[in-house]
Amino acid sequence: MMGNRPCHRPFGCPSGRPLDRPLSRPLTALVVSVTLVALSGANCPNMVHQFGAPRPRVLQPGATIEQVLNVVNANNGRIQSLSSTDASISVPGSPTLRANLAFCRPGLLRLRAKTALTGPELDLGSNEELFWFWVRRAEPPAVFYCRHADYPDSAAQRMIPIDPAWLGDVLGAATLDPALPHQGPYAMPGDRLQVRTVVETVQGPMTRITVVDAIGGAIVEQHVYDTAGGRVASAVVEQHRRDPLTNLVVPRVVKIDAPQTQFQMRLDLGTVQVNRLDCASQHLWTMPRIEGAPLVDLAHPPRMTPTSVPRSSAPPAALNRRRSVR
Repeated sequence: MMGNRPCHRPFGCPSGRPLDRPLSRPLTALVVSVTLVALSGANCPNMVHQFGAPRPRVLQPGATIEQVLNVVNANNGRIQSLSSTDASISVPGSPTLRANLAFCRPGLLRLRAKTALTGPELDLGSNEELFWFWVRRAEPPAVFYCRHADYPDSAAQRMIPIDPAWLGDVLGAATLDPALPHQGPYAMPGDRLQVRTVVETVQGPMTRITVVDAIGGAIVEQHVYDTAGGRVASAVVEQHRRDPLTNLVVPRVVKIDAPQTQFQMRLDLGTVQVNRLDCASQHLWTMPRIEGAPLVDLAHPPRMTPTSVPRSSAPPAALNRRRSVR
């Protein structure tokens, strides 16, 4: 869940000089929030339909932690890929961004957002070696990246306090690992159950609170707390839909609250496709080269030069041999 993977200030720019200033607070909040929500499912009239009423109750009063884990994992553990070409990201005080999303388990991600007037505004992604993000309005302009292996010792952890490896767990593909020390389930109002999980990270023990709908068995809330008990981030799902092709349940509307950055965001996904993405498509998982935005390695800024490139901006060769998830 939480990361075992943070880059040292000052940040390095392609000329080898430190950046004039760190990313702005709103930009950091946007990156954090986009990172937190980059995975979920959505609604399309021809693809998914709303739960009918009444729904059968899948978790009875007095359900054990094993029963909760089985119900959650039976659905989410079967989600191998998610994709959408008409999602939207809404941030207070900013124009709505249209977004394309692609995700393949365990951690391949691409989220690109734009507006009709200004064009591309955001590109965030992750492959098996590294993750990156680019925001048009960042100062200074750059494509920031960090290898997963370098994340624990990098400034990236201060910019994105949630490990990118947790992306798949945020909503659509979240599972509850039976090997972890779970506490509960604790009954909550509204036929909901709370599960508390303490995870050891390089920053110390982090606590994840997962709230499950006892009737449908879907995860409806996730909250992450740091070692001091401060809430790092929350993801709350307003609606769920069932995909008739796979019979899997995915969320439609996601609300994000990152209190440490004083930021909130809403993610609406349009047409979602479940388990139909070609995960071997290399271009999805390749870090972009954007004119006027040099590559900045957050883990090793002193080594960056105008022509510096990471060891690999594409997924390893092994990815080429992956079979498409159908």
